[in-house]
Amino acid sequence: MRLNRFDPSSINVRGGGGGFPGGMGGGVGCGSIVIALIAALVFGVDPSSMLGGMQGGAPTTQQGDGSEQSVEALCTSNPYATEACNTLQSLDQTWAPVFRQANVPFKQPTLFFYSGQVNSGCGGATSAVGPFYCPADETMYIDTSFYDQLDRQLGARGDFARYYVVAHEYGHHIQKLTGIADAIRSAQSQDPRSANQLQVRMELQADCYAGVWAGKNRNLIEPGDFEEGMTAASAIGDDRLTGGRVSSENFTHGTSAQRMEALRAGIESADDTVCDRYVQVG
Repeated sequence: MRLNRFDPSSINVRGGGGGFPGGMGGGVGCGSIVIALIAALVFGVDPSSMLGGMQGGAPTTQQGDGSEQSVEALCTSNPYATEACNTLQSLDQTWAPVFRQANVPFKQPTLFFYSGQVNSGCGGATSAVGPFYCPADETMYIDTSFYDQLDRQLGARGDFARYYVVAHEYGHHIQKLTGIADAIRSAQSQDPRSANQLQVRMELQADCYAGVWAGKNRNLIEPGDFEEGMTAASAIGDDRLTGGRVSSENFTHGTSAQRMEALRAGIESADDTVCDRYVQVG
């Protein structure tokens, strides 16, 4: 996608936690994200529970000298960070009018770059967890070294695959703003047996929302982008990540086919109401 360069004054970006990789890679040992996801699936829990619970509070990190980096510095720390900031700005600009038209209050999320480990509003996390959204502080957390794993280990290459990751986490922010996330958490606590199934539905809806963003910006889509998105969605399906070692009852994100279908539905429709099919609460 041909995304415009980010405007530092228009996006919410923070960072810290062990410094940043000097180049495009570094950080996490190969395989850690897959190991973390498989572990979560084996025990039948939402991978977000690996963050240490849902405590409130602002994100905190060890910042080295304690200085606060500028948005410009954070977003240009490496090429992946620049892509993520460009994506964030596009997502903000795409979703704000949708909320305005629906007369629903809109609030931009924060994008937090870290390396190695971080303390979020949802608890402590390491890079092994992969990119995640914390509803407690309305922040998306990304260690950009994940993108090297996405490419080298999972075979999901291309800029659109990386944009899809950010757009998916942004989809969870949409769920937070609309109240869907709170409703799902409540339903999960009332019926723990359905917790995994409900989590899958949330993840598929976030995939659909990611597709809606791309669909609303189809004039920016380049040849090969759709295929890159489908490859990424397939690569992170529960069935593919676990290689048949985990029963479908313990899936928390959906199969490769389900994730591809959800992303495709969003892209082709460019209509967020289409994503209602995945989560209906009440």
